[in-house]
Amino acid sequence: MQTLYIKETSLPVAWERAVVQTWEQGARFRTEYDKPRDPESRDACAMIHVTEPFAEPRIHKAFPGGLDDLEVYRAEVLYGVHDHWIAPEEGKWEYTYHERLFAYRVPGAAEPIDQIARLIDKLREVPHTRRAQAVTWQAWQDVGIHDPACLQRLWFRIEEGRLNLVIHIRSNDAYKAAFMNMYAFTELQKMVAAELGVEPGEYVHVADSFHIYGSYFAEFEGFLRSVAARPDRTFTTEFALPMFLDGADRVLAEADLPADKRRRMEARKAELQTAMT
Repeated sequence: MQTLYIKETSLPVAWERAVVQTWEQGARFRTEYDKPRDPESRDACAMIHVTEPFAEPRIHKAFPGGLDDLEVYRAEVLYGVHDHWIAPEEGKWEYTYHERLFAYRVPGAAEPIDQIARLIDKLREVPHTRRAQAVTWQAWQDVGIHDPACLQRLWFRIEEGRLNLVIHIRSNDAYKAAFMNMYAFTELQKMVAAELGVEPGEYVHVADSFHIYGSYFAEFEGFLRSVAARPDRTFTTEFALPMFLDGADRVLAEADLPADKRRRMEARKAELQTAMT
């Protein structure tokens, strides 16, 4: 077992260092998704501490995906724009992070629990509380489902007028998912901070298994070459705004988007347009 501790000021630098160190130092593990000839994955237990997660530039150029994809993922986590796709009996999604955080369902309970609203109330009452957390794991079912939740919990606390966030994720694809996870979770941190009337503070990303799959080693080596060759590897949020707008339009173009989610995305689109002026 290998462990890593990364501490950096900005999100893209912290992610890049963590991914590269996992490649260089990670233990070798088989995974449940391997094909017979796939190499063993590189794997580490990682703690990634970002002291100023909203410092610019905030976005890594080499994360797999487009900037419009980043906006869509943000909307899934913060607004639940695809919660209506949850239908495991039809072979569709088994959960979303938004559903587990904002509408956590307990067997026998009459109504789902909005864990984020509850922890905001607790932080208003006791800013230094150690109890302001939200969980995703559902022990009565998640061990047996095909794609159990990777994110396990969010833990918030106010320190010196800023809201810190620590997240715990059991399994994290270091290259293909982690940057988008980190970006969306810090966006949620900012949203909760705004509700509390404080500034967002530091962010700590704890991954039990921070891994690079053997199945895409050839693609990942291209990432390593890019990191070695390109001195400028980041985007500012300002640069990304037009592509974020494209992402908002993608969601709004979905014919099955529920009316309440459509209103929320229209408000998000207006927010992006204002930021661009």
